[in-house]
Amino acid sequence: MADKAYRVVKSDVKGMNEKIQRHRRKILRWTAFVTVCLLLGIAGVYIYLQTRTYSEYSVLKSVEREDSPGAQFDVFHGNILKYSKDGASLVDENNKIIWNQTYEMQAPMVDFCENYAAIADKKGDRIYIMDLSGPCGEIETSMPIQRIEVASQGMVAVLMEQNGTGYIQMYDKSGTFLAEGEVHTENSGYPLDIAISNDGKKLAVSLLDVNKGNVNTTITFFNFDAMGQNEIDNIVGQYSYADMVVPKVEFLTNDVMVAFGSQKAVVFEGAQKPQVKKEVAIEKEIRTIFYNDAYFGFVFDNENKDTSYNMQIHDLRGAEVLSKDFEMEYEEIGFLENDEICIRNDLECAIFTLRGVQKFHANFDKSIWKIMSVAGIRDYVFLIDGETQRIRLK
Repeated sequence: MADKAYRVVKSDVKGMNEKIQRHRRKILRWTAFVTVCLLLGIAGVYIYLQTRTYSEYSVLKSVEREDSPGAQFDVFHGNILKYSKDGASLVDENNKIIWNQTYEMQAPMVDFCENYAAIADKKGDRIYIMDLSGPCGEIETSMPIQRIEVASQGMVAVLMEQNGTGYIQMYDKSGTFLAEGEVHTENSGYPLDIAISNDGKKLAVSLLDVNKGNVNTTITFFNFDAMGQNEIDNIVGQYSYADMVVPKVEFLTNDVMVAFGSQKAVVFEGAQKPQVKKEVAIEKEIRTIFYNDAYFGFVFDNENKDTSYNMQIHDLRGAEVLSKDFEMEYEEIGFLENDEICIRNDLECAIFTLRGVQKFHANFDKSIWKIMSVAGIRDYVFLIDGETQRIRLK
């Protein structure tokens, strides 16, 4: 039997490793190239969608709607709150009734906070408290109502006035009385507005004092938690501003409150004792203020420019994020649920992004009462006279 011959093959391990490394680098380069292309493509689409403008739309769904004379509309958790002198109802975009409440009011006004809404008769004596499932409480006051504020658990703060004295009362969501306090005009000033934090633990009051022709406004903060119990009358802070009127104060979040004054807007922040975080100078007379839980804005007249108005938007730090001129006459301006700015009059509507792009503008044949943003960058709900439309911009 012949001997077998064996041959030893010496492998080039170093060369193989170099080939593997080159192959891996090639794959990584291609992967990086494809990833960059995808990101650039996504960014391009995003920028295109953010800067694209529309003047037409298609109606995806239309539902007829019957409204009481003088009905007003607001958005409550993605549904439509309709209210008038005769009652209020919450309906979805298909006009299906979620709940209904009848009453008689001369001048209904509404406030919202998370899952609760309160409807009161301005200068009347009745308040109704609702959540998403329906009415849950009723309040009858002994004095004319000036302002109301509702918190996230349904607590309601009421500002009333009688014979030159301001009264503040607190109620729970069922309408049970909790506490009260008096504000005597001769000692503290006339109460202009109140604001309650989302958790119901902090209350801010704007007090106007006019003495011998001098105007002074004091913002007083109350804390009803453990912190405030250690302070006189639960007062945890007071800030006075000479020669300035502050007709509106509002907690935009649980810990951020903005005082809207005639000369400046003051941003306060603090979980227990709110302190000044930023002052935004106001150099022109304010025509309108509007806000949500992330931004606040102003509209000013443009006296020396061709355009009619200028709107300025600030974030919760007080930093300006947008200054934009526009010409459209308006009845309402405000933020949509997606933080876009909607400007509306009876037969005309414009929507701006926070980048200042006029995303949509159109004129209508019938009165348009409210705009809602919904899921989808081009989808909205239009509340037109007698009709609710789910639309898509095109």
